[in-house]
Amino acid sequence: MIDTSSLKEEYAYLYEDSETDGQAIERFIELVGVLRKLCPWDKEQTHESIRRGMIEEAYEVVEAINNKDFENLREELGDVLLQVVFHAGLTEEEGEFDFKDIVNAECEKMIRRHPHVFSDGEAKTVDKVLEKWENIKSKEHGNIAHTERIKDVPKALPALTRSEKVQKRAADAGFDWDDIAGPIAKVGEELQEFCDARDQNDFSCMQEELGDLLFSVVNLARMAKIDPEESLNRATEKFIERFAMLEMRANESGKRLDDMSLEEMDALWNQVKETSC
Repeated sequence: MIDTSSLKEEYAYLYEDSETDGQAIERFIELVGVLRKLCPWDKEQTHESIRRGMIEEAYEVVEAINNKDFENLREELGDVLLQVVFHAGLTEEEGEFDFKDIVNAECEKMIRRHPHVFSDGEAKTVDKVLEKWENIKSKEHGNIAHTERIKDVPKALPALTRSEKVQKRAADAGFDWDDIAGPIAKVGEELQEFCDARDQNDFSCMQEELGDLLFSVVNLARMAKIDPEESLNRATEKFIERFAMLEMRANESGKRLDDMSLEEMDALWNQVKETSC
């Protein structure tokens, strides 16, 4: 059994707030190292076992930002940092690299990709900065084939985001519509193909055509300069708000949604739509 009193004395410095950023990072890295040595759960973790945590924590950061909840944002950023430090600790144990190597490599990359800041380069507008950024990235990757750049888009990204990035990289090769009329027509075409597959009761084909339809909608969003992920999230929030109003109105009339017919709910839904944007 671990003598917790002696451990508390040995690691007393970990209980104290740090006064500088450097001290805070050192304290945190050491804390995670202690957990890795002494906590039964932490000792068993691998890159694979905790990889989902990185995605979940990143989403929680985004949620805090969307809610302008800075207290929660501080906490969630700490959870993301925990993921980074934990993975760095694992790779250090494996003899690959440590946290210092991660930070140094990122600093070097940021300096390389900001010549307008750290050298004689110049970029007076945001568009010019982004253009330089992409050019430098391309050179760093050895000017690889466009197909390889497309394949490099991470599969772990949300489907809408991955689809948009793939389409942007295809557009970099000149494979793109001349204007928004193309993707608008394509959405109609893919919808009709889905309906044809449904009429034939071909589930496998329906599934494929629905994917094509979603891909086309993302293309339409990209051409309209609309973030499809954000747009869908807004639509989902709007649906939730309207559904809440629907249930509230049903309750005000002495009814429960479970006991109402679809026609009754649809009539209430239309009333809600008329009174909301």
